[in-house]
Amino acid sequence: MKFSRLILANLFRKKVRLALTLGSFAVALFLFAFLGVVKDAFGRGADVAGADRLVIINRTSIINTIPLSYRDKILKIPGVTYITHDNWFGGVYRDEKNFFPQFVIDPQNQRQVFPELIVPDDQWNAFLKDRQGAIAGAATAEKYHWKIGERIPIKTTLYGGGSWEFNLVGIYHGKDPKDDETQFWFQWDYFEEKVPDRLKGQIGWYTLRVASVDDAVPVAKSIDDQFANSPNETKTQTESAFAASWVKQFGNISFLILAIGSVVFFTLLLVTGNTMAIAVRERTGELAVLKAIGFSDLAVLLFVLGESMVISLVGGLMGLGLAYAMIPVLARALNGLLPALVLAKSVLILGLVTALLVGFISGLLPGIGAMRMRVVTALRRV
Repeated sequence: MKFSRLILANLFRKKVRLALTLGSFAVALFLFAFLGVVKDAFGRGADVAGADRLVIINRTSIINTIPLSYRDKILKIPGVTYITHDNWFGGVYRDEKNFFPQFVIDPQNQRQVFPELIVPDDQWNAFLKDRQGAIAGAATAEKYHWKIGERIPIKTTLYGGGSWEFNLVGIYHGKDPKDDETQFWFQWDYFEEKVPDRLKGQIGWYTLRVASVDDAVPVAKSIDDQFANSPNETKTQTESAFAASWVKQFGNISFLILAIGSVVFFTLLLVTGNTMAIAVRERTGELAVLKAIGFSDLAVLLFVLGESMVISLVGGLMGLGLAYAMIPVLARALNGLLPALVLAKSVLILGLVTALLVGFISGLLPGIGAMRMRVVTALRRV
């Protein structure tokens, strides 16, 4: 801080170069934050999955159904406390672009299996009494400006096609900001009475809770053993494993984001390092004079590192500030094509640490060169 005015004066000597370097930092840090948010969004299912929950799907594929008759048999297995079932609906709201996940749920057991998704009691009771009732996540309700009491038309090409009408009787919220608030639920009974006969009594997957986390593995094995060699064999996984396998269908998201992030980091390092190298070369004579009048080698090194760190700090804050403002806008523009985008504090902190690390590394080599510079040689070069 003692020499902050000298550092700032050197920075503003080349205003265009400073602006371009800060802009590079800002864009890179915005991209860094966005990639971090996308990675977090795809991995969120595994992160927030209940440790005591298991998911049962058809062993062939999740596209294949499982008989509803399996439910009572599964409940008899020791360690199983609650079980519910779901079907994927796959409809759109008025227009093809208005997509959000819709699930046919078992209203009798939904709240026992997913207690983190909260519906007020009066709204849940209204849902149980209305066969055409529906409950929407808070994010989806806010996006389409839905209010309780509205009539919601959902078009689907599955289950005989056509438009299905629902009464919005409730809105659920997640206990945690990372909980999925984009879903749309409606009742199994309404679904069952409208689908073709060949689909009646068939569910997409089961989700169950076990009495103890320690019961998860033996219960999963017991379920799969019970239905082995049947026409509809099962595959039982922990909820986190199921969420992770679902993400893998999109490809290796983590590797892709890591690769892009590494390129961003390396490019930013080159840009900032080149800027500092040019700045030191232009001020060879001035740095030599500073050493001649008594400044130590360490002080000269700190001058150069100080300039580099200020650039990285300001540029990083600009980029992260841009991400903080723009990611909610991008989330709305993507219109459900990606999971909900949430900019976590951990992403901001990691971004700022990365920016400072780039600033330190990019200023270190030019700073060491300036520190080792001999006064006589430098002045002769000038």
